[in-house]
Amino acid sequence: MKLSPLVIATAFVLSAASLAAAESPAASTVTKNSAVPYAPKQSDRPQPITGEEPGFASIFDGRTLNGWKGDPTYWRVENGALVGEITPATIVKSNTFIIWQGGRPKDFELKLEYRITALGNSGINYRSVVIPDKVTPTNEFAMRGYQCDLDGRRQYVGNNYEEKGRLFLGLRGQLTRVVGGRPPILVSQIGDHAELAKVATDGWNQVHLIIRGPTLMHVINQQVMCVVIDDDVAQRTAEGQIGMQVHVGPPMKVEYRSLRLKTF
Repeated sequence: MKLSPLVIATAFVLSAASLAAAESPAASTVTKNSAVPYAPKQSDRPQPITGEEPGFASIFDGRTLNGWKGDPTYWRVENGALVGEITPATIVKSNTFIIWQGGRPKDFELKLEYRITALGNSGINYRSVVIPDKVTPTNEFAMRGYQCDLDGRRQYVGNNYEEKGRLFLGLRGQLTRVVGGRPPILVSQIGDHAELAKVATDGWNQVHLIIRGPTLMHVINQQVMCVVIDDDVAQRTAEGQIGMQVHVGPPMKVEYRSLRLKTF
């Protein structure tokens, strides 16, 4: 019987494929899908970087308030830090901010260090806007927008709170989705709320905000605290200003230093 060229070619391809499979390393070595326990080599695992990632630029010179705007009653520069302080003589009736004047970042990462007194309440606003303050009309520095919450008693530290907006979008230890028309949806518990509070200390703490599209991630001292996916198209903001807050309440002091921004 004479075989057609098509049959001969098909048989050749199948034979070659079978031979390749037999000689393939996957057939004779351990893989993560095999019954033998698999662990990636140390060199194959994600690694921390040494030093600063490329692309970050300082947005605070550590000496002056150049590039920032806020009420000097509450904000000053001291020992290389941006300092917000409320004294018994300067109690506020509404939250006030010092606001970076260098732009309205959309997708970005912000790194900084903060230290706050035990009764202090503050936060880092981003993708925010300045709005009139109904409580204190003379307050020119009220803001509405996303906030990485910070406080000395560590009740709220790490939360995503929308100042003068939709309020708590995600709590510490949560991955949430915001869809509008109902409270945010808890997608996953990524940590214990009480245990994660211990990540923050009474000394200097590192903050890393990773903001990409609708995904908002708060990291403190290299620990993910909260992730929000904001799919509420009607209410979310895509860009806006960055500001640091002093909150209504008892006398307090908050310090920020080493502020670095990377935009995309």
